[in-house]
Amino acid sequence: MPESINVSALKALVRTVPDFPKPGILFYDITTVLKDRTGFAQLIDALAHHYVERKIDLVLGIEARGFIFGPALAYRLNAGFVPVRKPRKLPAPVAKVTYDLEYGSDSLEIHLDAIQPGQRVLLVDDLLATGGTMEATIKLVKQLGGEIAGLAFAIELDFLRGRERFPEYEVFSLLHYDE
Repeated sequence: MPESINVSALKALVRTVPDFPKPGILFYDITTVLKDRTGFAQLIDALAHHYVERKIDLVLGIEARGFIFGPALAYRLNAGFVPVRKPRKLPAPVAKVTYDLEYGSDSLEIHLDAIQPGQRVLLVDDLLATGGTMEATIKLVKQLGGEIAGLAFAIELDFLRGRERFPEYEVFSLLHYDE
């Protein structure tokens, strides 16, 4: 990580919101980092620094907050950007995966021509909690023949043990929370 990155200062920029989206949940709000020009730049710089020496062809950003980090990271890595969307948002033919949530199910889609077989793909999202959304995204990448180069997150909720779902992949998270 670059010496200019102060992880403690970045963590101090993250706002915590109790009882959102439902009672008992502590929400880690990254919008307070995004509006801070230095904080946002340092976050992208730190993520990019971790992957700059690896050959990354595409950065996939998962709807919705992965759309914020993904394009900036793709630009820094000289890679293309591909959005992973909720259903019925993409105009061309798609691959689709449905996955379970704590409170139901959801689906993600990607254009069928978004990844060429063998392309090295970095998957990025704002937060790693239980890992269900990322697991679904991995399935989409595999369906299209992509090679997963890593899983990148701005924040990881360590106490939820989401990274344990991905023992075969390199998981990099910048900010860690134990509870």
